[in-house]
Amino acid sequence: MVPVRTAAGDFRVWTRQAGSSATTKVLVLHGGPGATHEYLLSLEEPLVAAGFEVWFYDQLGSHHSDQPDDPSLWEIPRFVDEVEQVRVALCLDRDDFVLYGQSWGGVLAIEYALAHQQHLKGLVISNMMASVPAYNAYAEQVLMPTMDQDVLAEITRLEAAGETNDPTYEALLMEHHYVHHVLRRPADQWPPEVVAGFAHINQAIYVPLQGPSELGASGKLLHWDRSGDLPRITVPTLVIGAQHDTMDPEYLRWMARQLPRGRYLHCPDGSHLAMVDDHEVYVAGFVDFLGDLESAP
Repeated sequence: MVPVRTAAGDFRVWTRQAGSSATTKVLVLHGGPGATHEYLLSLEEPLVAAGFEVWFYDQLGSHHSDQPDDPSLWEIPRFVDEVEQVRVALCLDRDDFVLYGQSWGGVLAIEYALAHQQHLKGLVISNMMASVPAYNAYAEQVLMPTMDQDVLAEITRLEAAGETNDPTYEALLMEHHYVHHVLRRPADQWPPEVVAGFAHINQAIYVPLQGPSELGASGKLLHWDRSGDLPRITVPTLVIGAQHDTMDPEYLRWMARQLPRGRYLHCPDGSHLAMVDDHEVYVAGFVDFLGDLESAP
């Protein structure tokens, strides 16, 4: 448990080390916001087997960490400061520190790099566009029109009525959205660690930042856009996208080109959790990137 100091008091966040390396240590930022590291556990075995050190951690408010009931804590700058405190506590720095962020974790990774990239050896942005307005436009213009429109209307009605806890809402999303764009497997075949990660989402963090809708963002992240700041991130960066993702793969490819030392990994059979449903492609590209970091002069 790593101590984290905030303006609202001192708390602790959970971390766990897997593997050992003197040269490449990957700190994993999970999505949500308010989810957990659990759904990313499929990365552990292949990265450790390739000789890398992995640090899993649950951000403040998430399942294994302290869960203070204070809405003032759920702001991007506060989360960035938390990551910096975790980095210091784990003794990570530019000679070994690779920051990996998936989905909301990608937002956090971008923001951290813009504030503290002097401490980074490398950066991985997985399944996250650098613009929430562009993400919302992709959902509205590309993904939503492919859905059954009667189902979409019912999902929208339930969201507007504040009835997202209704089992019907979750069932409709699973059948008509999740199994197509979040994890391309029948719901009864989702791995236990993914099911756990979803079950443990802290809605007190998720809803204020993401908003109540699963088909786009409408909370504090609504206007978040770092597209124009990508050229400022000069460390080697891997951007990972997937053909069936909720995030536009062409935008993610564009993102990699905006980064001075960026490269793009495409998962042709993957969705938002491409590390699970296009595992071999995802892991091979991730491992190659880390290997190239180690061999770089």
